[in-house]
Amino acid sequence: MIPLDNSPQAQALRAAYDGQIRSRPGSANGGTVDLVGPLIRKVGFEGDGFVQYLGGVDGAELDQLIADQVEYFRKLGAKFEWKYYSHDLPADLPERLTDAGLVPDEEECLLLGDVAELSSDVVLPEGIRLREVTSRADLERMQAMEEEVWGYSHAWLPDALSRAIAADEPATVLVAETDEDDAKMVCASWIRFHTGTEFASLWGGSTLAEWRGRGIYRAHVAYRRNLAAERGFRYLQVDASPDSRGILARLGLRPVSVTVPYIWKPSSADR
Repeated sequence: MIPLDNSPQAQALRAAYDGQIRSRPGSANGGTVDLVGPLIRKVGFEGDGFVQYLGGVDGAELDQLIADQVEYFRKLGAKFEWKYYSHDLPADLPERLTDAGLVPDEEECLLLGDVAELSSDVVLPEGIRLREVTSRADLERMQAMEEEVWGYSHAWLPDALSRAIAADEPATVLVAETDEDDAKMVCASWIRFHTGTEFASLWGGSTLAEWRGRGIYRAHVAYRRNLAAERGFRYLQVDASPDSRGILARLGLRPVSVTVPYIWKPSSADR
């Protein structure tokens, strides 16, 4: 696994991310957003919750803060995620979360990059083209491609991306497809532009197995980097799986923190 970058440049990127992205309330996609002491708490329109911790408390005060969130969502009968970053303090925060009944899910890596330092060259293999999409038909084709890649339902995707395209912080959806008349979609991704910040964020990038290793994902990153540059955004951010962490690091994004979603789910009695 690629080690974390603790250089002064990486620390400056991480500080900018913490100050501009983590500390802003953002949207709950039709739900509610509340500032509760040193954390931001969201309840989405489908009921699930999300907690973004801003730091600054320790000991018994932190334990009580965690317990209060568990009780809040217990009363709602809803699960929630506390997103932990490996640079969060205190160092024993993961143990405090698990002691309160939260369970760690699969870890990802936060990578950040200065747009000016990232390649702008969009190089595609022969027979492949990139296209920005907005139509429902294309988003449903994207759903089918994602389900072929991952083997489980992505029924949420067309509605979610339709909302994202029209949101106050708009998204641009990008697909790679064969240049035949009956084009086959082979890779898809999107980028969100965070209004009022210097950051745009990268999402997706799933590629059909037989088309991997040909530079298509790299082309998606460069194309979206160029979109961010055209709109005046200074930084790119991505939460990467272990599979793509190394690729993104080789493209110039810096791995600055490990992220782990700690999940609490209500029991049947709570519901």
